[in-house]
Amino acid sequence: MKKYNNKANIIGDLLTKYRKEKGLSKEEVCRRVQLYGIDIHRVELYRMEKGTSIVKDFELIALCKVLGIDYDKEIKTLIE
Repeated sequence: MKKYNNKANIIGDLLTKYRKEKGLSKEEVCRRVQLYGIDIHRVELYRMEKGTSIVKDFELIALCKVLGIDYDKEIKTLIE
């Protein structure tokens, strides 16, 4: 697995920030993501946030919607 700054993803810190700002538990985020037809277990979300797990593109889109993350503003900035 290719790593960036010793992490499997670059979005983890942003996921944690937005989740905490919204006052959501990992369980609640997972429940809301399920409404988009995507199953993420809270342990997997924990790993995503810690940067030890890869975030698939469709998971990222659902997480951005649930957490209110502006993809163009926040995500593109991380990858440019």
